[in-house]
Amino acid sequence: MEQKGFTLWFTGLSGSGKSAIADEVARILIHRKMKVERLDGDIVRKSLTRDLGFSKEDRDKNIERVTFVAKLLSRNGVATIVSFISPYREKRDAARKETTNFIEAFAKCPLEVLIERDAKGLYKKALKGEIENFTGVSDPYEDPVDPEIVCETDKQTLAESVTVVIKWLEEKDFVPRPEEKTEEITEKEEEEIKKRLEMLGYL
Repeated sequence: MEQKGFTLWFTGLSGSGKSAIADEVARILIHRKMKVERLDGDIVRKSLTRDLGFSKEDRDKNIERVTFVAKLLSRNGVATIVSFISPYREKRDAARKETTNFIEAFAKCPLEVLIERDAKGLYKKALKGEIENFTGVSDPYEDPVDPEIVCETDKQTLAESVTVVIKWLEEKDFVPRPEEKTEEITEKEEEEIKKRLEMLGYL
């Protein structure tokens, strides 16, 4: 199957699991011999958008730059996996129009669950007013209206959420299905069998 370029765009609040799901999906696609690129919010902000802050204007510029990169990659046949909070529908809709085969994946998790988890302690600081413009607390997050994929990360394990994404991609023929396992014995397995037989006195 010839690889189709696409942009798989994970959106969701901080701590919703979008990066973890995206990383695992990318690992699986690479294992299936696909051309894959990952664009993650934390990593991109250390390089491509390190000059930007967290005002609405800067958030918009951040997404615009990422969209441009995703546009170049996806139109050249690369599976481009993006994970950004990307809180504003307008910018996500613009990314849909600009990139090839845009797929919106919503890492859905109630705010109260995220506040309770708060692995990085960010929500605690935001609620105290120590972090300004924090999405979901002092800055808005606009839920996707009709995303292609929804992962309910408060109800699903990481593996279950990844399975939801992979199955959708397989059904839409964006990724090849895993090859059937053959019954052929590998060289390593053959050597291990020989050693066992030698220990038992058969060789």
